[in-house]
Amino acid sequence: MDKYLIRGGKKLSGKICAESAKNAVLPMIAAAILTEEEVVIKNCPDISDVKNMAAIVAALGASVDFCESDLIINSGKLSSYSVSESFGKEIRTSVLMLGALLSRTKKALISYPGGCDIGLRPIDIHIASLGMLGANIDERGDKLICSAKKLSGAKLVFPFPSVGATENVMLAASTAEGTTCIYNAAKEPEIKDLADMLVSMGAKISGAGSSVIEIEGVKKLHGTVYRPIPDRIEAGTFLVAAAVTGGEIELGNVKEENISPLIGKLCDNSCKVTVKNDIIYLRSSRARKAFDVITGPYPAFPTDMQAIATVLAAVSEGVSVIEDNVFANRFCHAHELAKMGAEITLCGNKAIVRGVQGLCGAEVYAHDLRCGAALVLAGLAAKGKTIVHDIKYIERGYARFEEKLRSLGADIVKK
Repeated sequence: MDKYLIRGGKKLSGKICAESAKNAVLPMIAAAILTEEEVVIKNCPDISDVKNMAAIVAALGASVDFCESDLIINSGKLSSYSVSESFGKEIRTSVLMLGALLSRTKKALISYPGGCDIGLRPIDIHIASLGMLGANIDERGDKLICSAKKLSGAKLVFPFPSVGATENVMLAASTAEGTTCIYNAAKEPEIKDLADMLVSMGAKISGAGSSVIEIEGVKKLHGTVYRPIPDRIEAGTFLVAAAVTGGEIELGNVKEENISPLIGKLCDNSCKVTVKNDIIYLRSSRARKAFDVITGPYPAFPTDMQAIATVLAAVSEGVSVIEDNVFANRFCHAHELAKMGAEITLCGNKAIVRGVQGLCGAEVYAHDLRCGAALVLAGLAAKGKTIVHDIKYIERGYARFEEKLRSLGADIVKK
């Protein structure tokens, strides 16, 4: 398998731009099959998750083309409602085909979704909510067989603000009869972005970005050309890369409000951060200080940045506490970082991190997407040579990762 070879100890500096948000693009690909007309998603990141999601809709009969960085989808000749198990097991967001297919064909057949192993991620809220809209869902082994004579609006109260369930309901309810209200909906920026795209296709959605979303069903959606929001997790990754190496970075195509929890932690960590329009400037110092993180649903600190924050804590003076209240099994990076000299003690859903003066290069393994990115950042900050194996996980969410880091002065190659 491919790996990264990193020689650390170099300060990162320079200019770079964030890609469009992976977690916005993936549900938008599902949304593209809600219409028989052409949908263009602008500036798509060149990552395996996007390619896998595009392959799913192509296998359903849609026409899928990549034109430079744009993804063009036309599902006018959709011919299937069955998502291949091989595709579904590769990517978590395959579950969003439930809402999209039920809206378009009133039938759906999928396997339980795959993706990174970061702990229990049940889809019971998805199933219960779609059932309340009128879908019949039969669970047979690891398959979901779904059908609906029609979909009708309903009032849904989520026990947890699930991002995926919110997206699935928006997809299904956009063309359902009547009005659907989601209470305790997810408020992530990517939710609002999906809603904005659906509105550009003729959907009637209000309240996206708040805890109450209202969807008034329409008979038909039309095509659109849409540019997704910037990727806040990629942006955060590069900001922390500069911070852990004592560097300086100018990061473009960023929405400050979407990463404000991270910016606050970086400022507390002796970084100087200034923002002008969609550009963030960060200058790091070596006088890094401990900090605490508690992850949670937006607008709290994102769980997707937890592993990245742990690397910063590992090279900051004092004791930091990193608490993940979203996924219980998302500390696989701790064992790998320990190989590099990090002092991390796990206690339930908390990582207690005692900062060290420096990390040392080692041979480590990426166990999931964000774990892999964190190990790369640790290698950039470490003395000596680091080898990061299983980078297929990293390539699920970061486009041309090593190329961008090299443009900032990193010594990293893909082998």
